[in-house]
Amino acid sequence: MLEVPEGRYSAVSAGNWHNCAIRRDDSGITCWGRDSNAPDGAFVDVAAGWHFACAVREDDGAIECWGTTSFGRSVLDYGQAEPPEGEFGAVSAGYLHACGLRESGEVACWGRGSFGRTDAPEGVFTQISSGTTHSCAVREGGAVSCWGMNNYGQSNAPAGAFTQVSAGAWHSCGLRENGSVECWGDDQYDQSNPSPGHYLAVSAGMRHACALSAASTSCWGRRDDQPLETIAPPPTSGVVRDVSSGGGEGGTPTPTPTPATYTAVSAGGPHTCALRSTGTIDCWGSNTYRQLTDAPTGSFTALSAGATHTCALRSGGAIVCWGRDNNRQLTDVPSGSFTALGGGPTAGHTCALASGGAVSCWGLGSAGQTAAQTGAFTAVSAGGSHTCAVRSTGAMHCWGDSTNDQIAAQTGTFTAVSVGQLHSCGLRGTGAIHCWGESGSGQIAVQTGAFTAVSAGGSHTCGLRSTGAIECWGNSGNGRTTVPAGTYTALSAGNAHTCGIKTDGTIACWGRNTSNQAPPTRSL
Repeated sequence: MLEVPEGRYSAVSAGNWHNCAIRRDDSGITCWGRDSNAPDGAFVDVAAGWHFACAVREDDGAIECWGTTSFGRSVLDYGQAEPPEGEFGAVSAGYLHACGLRESGEVACWGRGSFGRTDAPEGVFTQISSGTTHSCAVREGGAVSCWGMNNYGQSNAPAGAFTQVSAGAWHSCGLRENGSVECWGDDQYDQSNPSPGHYLAVSAGMRHACALSAASTSCWGRRDDQPLETIAPPPTSGVVRDVSSGGGEGGTPTPTPTPATYTAVSAGGPHTCALRSTGTIDCWGSNTYRQLTDAPTGSFTALSAGATHTCALRSGGAIVCWGRDNNRQLTDVPSGSFTALGGGPTAGHTCALASGGAVSCWGLGSAGQTAAQTGAFTAVSAGGSHTCAVRSTGAMHCWGDSTNDQIAAQTGTFTAVSVGQLHSCGLRGTGAIHCWGESGSGQIAVQTGAFTAVSAGGSHTCGLRSTGAIECWGNSGNGRTTVPAGTYTALSAGNAHTCGIKTDGTIACWGRNTSNQAPPTRSL
């Protein structure tokens, strides 16, 4: 057994004779075992394969791969260390090939192309996994597609919807929406005969597989050194670790919200947080910057999720923030008593309203989006590099980046405001929604009729009708404008996903789900 280096980690991946993990303190990579030389820098996902590994860089989403010489020849002769250019959110390494999930949801594969293992199918996907000589991915909508070697039927994915898939050596396993596991392919050692149960994640290995439930880990298949049995998982403070290969942005913990009654929800970048009726906070999705594990305890009255951090308002008016602090989103939290928060799903800054209507902003301020403002306000919202607020007179006031006219002066009065990456939207007293700024995806298209709420995402917008129906427009990638049926009381648009609270207090999410930030509706 390899000794794990001391430290705290946010993601881990096991290869054939080595392992790699992302450190929590600096997002750097630590590898141990053979082929343990890792590059410097900060990363959001890592995948260990056969004598090589790949990782997604934090700054630009580029993939970097590395490996060593083994058995007298280079194991990189097939181009495993030559990933395609572009921005990726996840990566998975196999035997002599690897695959990455682009930010667009498309899959790209490289390395040895025999058996068609690098012939990734077209379409939009939410999760990938590379096995020995085949790969599988979950499509938008839940269908699984597999490609590559199929000598045991490991690429014959069953019909139906899955939330996660894992490609092993000659078999594959998938997690159904109801929590059951289904496997296909080689079953010589019962590795395709999963133990019944309700699971949260699954991982297929050489001739065995393991699945994680809320209470234990169950394994089945070949028993070599010791029996495969059900064991208690390591302590995770209620956070479920993603044991899949290439499973999400950062390969980090990706729990789904526990069934409960919720009163508020805020969709951020690759994570989501919600406020229970008890005042406690639940978060799910990416945990690359401890957006989940550092969520505070106690009672809160409001919360707002940013790109990679979240802030919440205690009942006494104090603000608590957690997650990423690269722009002092946590360090510069103002003291005092506040009545409302105004973050944004693409923002590296947060704003808050004091009881007298004064606005305070902190965090990333390179475009002037956190500059002090005078006067009294009733609502505020933080965007990518700009901020907008509604004055006590109803006038709209915006500041920060003006590249796409997202802070252009607006006429008339407003009652609410929501700011996206490069666009802004306001709700008028008549219920009409008015948006301005970047229009390339149709996110500022004119909508008819009256709404009770508006929420601007990265490049899409959603509105809540008085009937409880939600309508979304703009960028439709990953299903972010396809709203599940139901009647809603609140909504929050994230960078590429949206969540809404239904009348029964449950939450439904839709859109990009690479880190489980947008799981399907959870019933009571």
